[in-house]
This record gives sequence, structure tokens and C-alpha cells, in this order.
Amino acid sequence: MTGQNPAPDEIVIDTGNPHPARMYDWFLGGKDNYPVDEEMGRQLLALDPRVPVMAKVNRAFMHRATRWLAMNGVRQFLDIGTGIPTEPNLHQIAQQVVPESRVVYCDNDPIVLAHAAALLRSTPEGVTEYVQADVRDPATIIVEQAGKVLDFSKPVALSLVALLHFVSDEDGAYELVDRLLAEVPSGSYLMLSHATADFTPKKSEEAGELYKARSLTLALRSRDEVARFFRNLELVEPGVEVPDKWRPELGEPVPGQDDEPIPGYAAVGRKP
Repeated sequence: MTGQNPAPDEIVIDTGNPHPARMYDWFLGGKDNYPVDEEMGRQLLALDPRVPVMAKVNRAFMHRATRWLAMNGVRQFLDIGTGIPTEPNLHQIAQQVVPESRVVYCDNDPIVLAHAAALLRSTPEGVTEYVQADVRDPATIIVEQAGKVLDFSKPVALSLVALLHFVSDEDGAYELVDRLLAEVPSGSYLMLSHATADFTPKKSEEAGELYKARSLTLALRSRDEVARFFRNLELVEPGVEVPDKWRPELGEPVPGQDDEPIPGYAAVGRKP
């Protein structure tokens, strides 16, 4: 752990308002959530009972994409918007393929810090670290913190999984990705998944109202809008695809994923 992170007994967690990371944990069957998260989770389930399937499909994409990156020479990973640890974590997948992989997790949610020890169980050959920082401050993340573990003169896989639909255009989602990519060298990769309203416009509109009523952002984007995050990158085949269709041969299918299209997109792109 870095010295800049507060001690566990100093962590203050807001249990009066739902948090997307804790709701995600609830959808995955975890126990690191509170009644307020379950309450909103159940409201979302009433709109679409497949939300837990979507969460698991998203997680499965992360596993497959990490596996592909490790198999294709990537040895360093920076996972921003890590969320509450759910095994297997990204470093476990990467280090299964390449034991010496170096992984830095980053999140600004205090509850993730409270469980960060689960993210630090590296192989002896590799390294894992957790830093407490906000995605909106790329320089602090990369230069001041992640740079202590990762060598930014060499390629890094930047993971933004299920994060950017919580950042609006007004808050500079595209500019944020550009700033992050500017900090990594040629040969680095962007791994990204993102929710969409393309397949379920009415349900998505109602979900957006639920988030808005709780003062939470839900910025669902179309396929073209998701592709825009990769506009300066070389897309890895099959390009921008629904998450369960991205390199399915690299993992196991999630039960229920084929019932209807999963309302999201995922892709991996290489910085030239």
C-alpha cells in the first residue's frame, strides 16, 4: 500500500446513499454492500431482471481481455475504477499467464480501500499495488503513484471496465481517456466496457431516471459513441462488440448471456 492512502480505521464510508460499485457487488452476489445499495439494485432488477447476468458478462469480458493481453506480450496493467474485489481479480488472470506481471489498481471509493488487501496477493515473481486516487486526475495516478510500480517507458494495458458510463460528456469523459492515453507509450492498450441503451431504450431511460433521482450519473452511449473512445487507436478484432461476443473462445460463457443481447459494448485498442 502507498503511504498516501489513509489507514483502514480512518476510512469513512457513506452508507446513506447507493454507490455503483457496491450495487455491482450486490448483483454479483457479494456481501460488501448496504441496504441502500440492495434497495436500488432491486429497483433496477424490477426494470430488467437480467442485470446480474449483465454484471457477470462484463466481468467475464475483463477476464478474457486480460488473458488476451497477457498472451500478447503485455506485462503491465493499470486498472482504474477497480471496484470491490471479486475473484478472480485482474492480477490473478494476468499472473496465471505471466507470473511476473505487474498490476496497479486504482479507485477513489473508500470501501475498495477497505478491501484492498485482497488485491495485493501477487505471485512472488510479480507485483500488485493499490492506490487511492480519482480517475479525473490522470497525472496524479500515473506520475505520482502508479509510476512507482509500473515502468511507463514500456507498454501498459489501461483498464477502464464498466467505468465511463458513470462519467458524462459534460464531465469530460472523452478528454479524460485522451489524457490517460497521453501518459502511456506506443504499444500500450485500452481495455474498455460500457453500458448502452441501444437494445433497451425504454428500460434504459427508466434506469437513468432512477440514477438521476439518487444524484448519480448514468451516461449510456451508443456503439458509435463507445467507438469514439478508440478513435486514435488500432482496434483489436472483433472491434467494438457486445461484451459476450468479444473473443468468447478465451473464457467460459455466462449462463443466460444468449437470451437477449447484452446491453453494452466492449473493445480493446492498441496505441500506435
